[in-house]
Amino acid sequence: MSKHTPDLPREVYHLFDLYVHDQISRRQFLDQVSRYAAGGLTAAGILAFLSPRYSSAQQIRAGDPRLDEEYVTYESPDGGGTIRGLLCTPADMTDPKPGVVVVHENRGLNPHIEDVCRRAALADFIALAPDALTPLGGYPGNDDDGRALQRQRDRAGMLEDFIAAFRYLRVHEQCTGSAGVVGFCFGGWVSNMMAVRLPELGAAVPFYGGQPLAEDVPSIQAPLLLHFAELDTRVNAGWPAYKEALKEHDKVFTAHIYEGLQHGFHNDTTPRFDAEGARLAWERTIDFFNEHLR
Repeated sequence: MSKHTPDLPREVYHLFDLYVHDQISRRQFLDQVSRYAAGGLTAAGILAFLSPRYSSAQQIRAGDPRLDEEYVTYESPDGGGTIRGLLCTPADMTDPKPGVVVVHENRGLNPHIEDVCRRAALADFIALAPDALTPLGGYPGNDDDGRALQRQRDRAGMLEDFIAAFRYLRVHEQCTGSAGVVGFCFGGWVSNMMAVRLPELGAAVPFYGGQPLAEDVPSIQAPLLLHFAELDTRVNAGWPAYKEALKEHDKVFTAHIYEGLQHGFHNDTTPRFDAEGARLAWERTIDFFNEHLR
């Protein structure tokens, strides 16, 4: 486990994963985690400790002089209509760059995903991070309300929003026409499904993402780089069948399972973050995009 991982039992992290993925309520989480409260640490204190700290953990903040960034809108006629997203490019671009769509988790375009969008742009890509909560007013400023809003949207409709983002980015005047996708959790599922739906997709990198159905695998044309956390039993349960289907249909893929790590290990705003695992996974991601999009 990472030195950033607090001294809490693994079961606490499992309960937190269930809570943030809407499988138990906030009250159920607090009730069940209360058995682990000790030494002045309350159940509410455990929840606060596990929750993201966006203001203190961003790597690349808005306004970084190395980047140009703006909020843009594009049309998603089969999804939520007009969608807003953060578009980031290297400052003073002279030549078009490959594109990367950055897909958020199950809570809208929060500050962490905007940070990841900036990281992709600093790696010399044009990056677009859409907000699937746009039809409901956008990310509301906190993850609890963000999750509640995202539950109001149809998952298939949100997938259409990210497919439309890819099409918008691919023809952007600053894009070479080659574009890929990276996504986290819900965004990992979106990344897998964009590979199913888009034969022109240049590369897909799902982080701990849900898998498509086996019958959808033959449609995949893009190379895949898949990141999994060893302790993420909920997501990993679907990996063996997906792996076999990818092999059966001779798809190009590479998968990494990061030993001893939790779901969300790439997110540096929470205690589930693992610095070495996140560094390695992101380095592999950028290398993969450089190989397949340039």
